[in-house]
Amino acid sequence: MDPLRVADLERRLGYRFRDPRLLERALTHASYAHEHPAVTDHERLAFLGDAALALVVAEHVTTADPEASVGVLTPRRAELVAGARLARWAIELELPALLRLGRGEDQSGGRTRESILATALEAVLGAIYREGGLDAVRAVIGRLAAW
Repeated sequence: MDPLRVADLERRLGYRFRDPRLLERALTHASYAHEHPAVTDHERLAFLGDAALALVVAEHVTTADPEASVGVLTPRRAELVAGARLARWAIELELPALLRLGRGEDQSGGRTRESILATALEAVLGAIYREGGLDAVRAVIGRLAAW
């Protein structure tokens, strides 16, 4: 990975990775791992990041409006964790340039595909959670969402 792009990503996130291999894994799509059998993809990190994201957003919406009903809070949370929002954040972070995609996925526009970008962001959040815990994820999401 390009060290300058990684440094820019860390600056945008407000988080510095202690283990660059964890970030590399977070940016590795299954299509790349399929072409490179010794490489692990980001799916497990994305699963973890999705859970951390959901918790942080649920905390935020309930704290921001402590009297709101679940019927009001649920769509607010859904808007903040929607794939389109996550993909926008991934683009703002310039994740597409750092993604490790298989040749076919790359050639077919994978760097612009909403689902790939959203999953990559979740994987990066999962990596942050692994290293820095929930407080680090809270800080990054707060920065992205401008809370």
